[in-house]
Amino acid sequence: MHRREFIKIALVGASLLALCKASKAFALQTVEKIMKSDDEWKKTLTPEQYNVLRHEGTERAGTSPLLDEHRNGVFACAGCGLELFPSTTKYNSGTGWPSFYKPIEGHIETSTDYKLVVPRTEYHCARCGGHQGHVFDDGPQPTGLRYCNNGVSLKFVPKD
Repeated sequence: MHRREFIKIALVGASLLALCKASKAFALQTVEKIMKSDDEWKKTLTPEQYNVLRHEGTERAGTSPLLDEHRNGVFACAGCGLELFPSTTKYNSGTGWPSFYKPIEGHIETSTDYKLVVPRTEYHCARCGGHQGHVFDDGPQPTGLRYCNNGVSLKFVPKD
């Protein structure tokens, strides 16, 4: 084998290895969807959770016990348990709903909501599609975003 052929084979091999690693990393970030019937959701959620998560309802401002949650941990979807926000991204927005400035990448999806005539960006759990809240561009740095979340759509998981 000539030196040039060896170098070509080595380069092709290195390229294939890099592609495999990149596709594996992408696969790790992909969230597998779950589907449940309406009856299954009704059995696993409280009536308020069902209204908000499955029918895009809104809980009354100032009622969530998560407003005062300041421990180290993660806020996960109350419907399926997918981790959505690390506690380090939570802040007091003064709105009456738990607010965050950055979700865990790939764990939320967005759509446009026209319910109040003016378009808003709704976000929901990437795994189960459960409605979480709306995102606004009046949040703190470093993102400048405010993910205004229904507390009933979340559960807090403490981490040591």
